[in-house]
Amino acid sequence: MQLKHYFWIAVLPITVLSVVLPGKTQQNKPANILFQTSTISALAAGVYDGKITFKELKKRGDFGIGTVNTLDGEMIGLNGTFYQIKSNGVASVIPDSMTSPFATVTFFKPEKLINIQEKINYQQFQQSLDKGFPTKNYIYAIRIQGNFPYLKVRSVPKQTPPYRPLVEAVKAQSVFELRNINGTIIGFRTPSYMQGVNVNGYHLHFITTDRKTGGHILDGELQNAKVEVSAISNIEINLPKTAEFGQADLGDGRAAEVDRIER
Repeated sequence: MQLKHYFWIAVLPITVLSVVLPGKTQQNKPANILFQTSTISALAAGVYDGKITFKELKKRGDFGIGTVNTLDGEMIGLNGTFYQIKSNGVASVIPDSMTSPFATVTFFKPEKLINIQEKINYQQFQQSLDKGFPTKNYIYAIRIQGNFPYLKVRSVPKQTPPYRPLVEAVKAQSVFELRNINGTIIGFRTPSYMQGVNVNGYHLHFITTDRKTGGHILDGELQNAKVEVSAISNIEINLPKTAEFGQADLGDGRAAEVDRIER
């Protein structure tokens, strides 16, 4: 039985508008199922060679985030189209034949629509959602559309073997500051007990309305934005059957590294 979740947000600038009934997407695809390839700890350990193609990922979801083969930038999927945002900040459509070493996708079916009117910063936004969740024990898929007075985003450069751990690779990241920009932020909030499997807490990516640029969210401000949220209770994780994954050090230290570099 699928669970419905109702979110009552404590901060005044955020107002609940309506509920969308759960079920299946308009494309008749199953909602409330999260598919993930590999783990964030494996990515932190430098497992950057992907085996699953984006053609296969599209069968598992039309909405998601992650990266592409060799850690070549940030990935964001919207309405069935997946985009790669390279370290130069340029976004382009990912071909079906390209592979991903780490991705989290779902067929997004919003259960709650929230309107943000007044300006709030990224930290206030996270705190507000956290207060409104009836439980923090589920993964939540999040989509935010509207105008963003300020966003700080990043992308990482393509890596070459022998691969360095993620904490070293991101030292060469490109950081972009975008102002008064329209677009979409999507991603997930993952419970702390899944640390090491996925990013602990909020992991969000952005792409502009014209699909020309974006990146991994580091900081920002929201105003006049529409927020849609859905709880996910079904998870499938596909672990790569490779020597690199099998030999990787995926201990607790990797999860701590991710917490430092993803924010």
